[in-house]
Amino acid sequence: MKWLLIVFLVVLNRLPAASGDTDAVSRPVGEPSPIVIAHRGACGYLPEHTLESAAFAHALGADYIEQDCVLTKDGVPVVLHDVTLDDVTDVATRFPDRCRDNGHWYVCDFLLDELRQLRVHERWNLKGIRRFPQNLGTFHICTLREQIELIRGLDHSRGTKTGLYIELKRPQWHRRQGLDVTAAVLNVLTEYGLTDADDPVFLQCFETDELKRLRTELKCRLPLIQLLRSVPDRTAIQEYARVVDGLGLEIGCVLKDVHGGDDPQPELTDVVTVAHQHALEVHVWTVRIDYLPKSVPSAERLLDWVVRQAGADGVFTDHPDIVVRWRESASVAGRPGPFHLLNQKKQPPQSGPSGNTIP
Repeated sequence: MKWLLIVFLVVLNRLPAASGDTDAVSRPVGEPSPIVIAHRGACGYLPEHTLESAAFAHALGADYIEQDCVLTKDGVPVVLHDVTLDDVTDVATRFPDRCRDNGHWYVCDFLLDELRQLRVHERWNLKGIRRFPQNLGTFHICTLREQIELIRGLDHSRGTKTGLYIELKRPQWHRRQGLDVTAAVLNVLTEYGLTDADDPVFLQCFETDELKRLRTELKCRLPLIQLLRSVPDRTAIQEYARVVDGLGLEIGCVLKDVHGGDDPQPELTDVVTVAHQHALEVHVWTVRIDYLPKSVPSAERLLDWVVRQAGADGVFTDHPDIVVRWRESASVAGRPGPFHLLNQKKQPPQSGPSGNTIP
């Protein structure tokens, strides 16, 4: 089933024809603006974080594909959004006696071989929006290695360049379980030669201390993104800029409100402007055509406001094709790479105007 999707797309001419000259159809990573980040793959169409979802996101033209990473009992990074298995697998049926006292089944309590026995399905708690039927298909948990090899293989066969956008899930919680998700993910990336600022990888995390650890203790040179659910003030943005290369913001941090009826108008915050002043990219999450913010009439209007007016540099989306199509029609000016304000790509370590030092 994994490859039937690609064959189906070829039949429908959704895939570009491969060429001996890979530059003919390649997408330079980070260009044009905004970068399109497939949120958990193309999860608006297929169960999140499966290989099928990643393959479909690739076919739909995403610049980056997101991998949320958690660890198995034997320390293998697998691609799942939660540290628990309850909402997206049949673990309760296959391993009814393996839940903890709180009634949840945790990824880190299972070996990889055990997790491979589970069937992945669409989430239970999607608030009534229409997604892939839970009773159809046979999907499985995949490892970070498997997603990297899938994306690399498709890049080769299609002549494209597609990046990884990895979230380190709850590193402190993992350490309390005796596991180090950050070190495990870096080890996998190192195996594939993905270690430098020029490599097509973003690492994102909600935990500021873990991002600091990446820069200092672990000497990570990859672009780092601080995830936030609320609007940071100017002082906080300046502090983030000493460590990370960008902010990953919930859309509500940028789009404060929408006013009016027939011709709605946005009320935008200045968070993107302030972040740019401190040499930080801003990537917003998440554009879903089937679950738009209140009073937003369409995904296209939302993108106009958040990207063209507010200036966001990247967009996470459950529906990559929608954002790619909007980008092609919107003619948004491109920006050169993940460090467009500092112009640090392929430069030696240095301190930027806000005091941030890239190791």
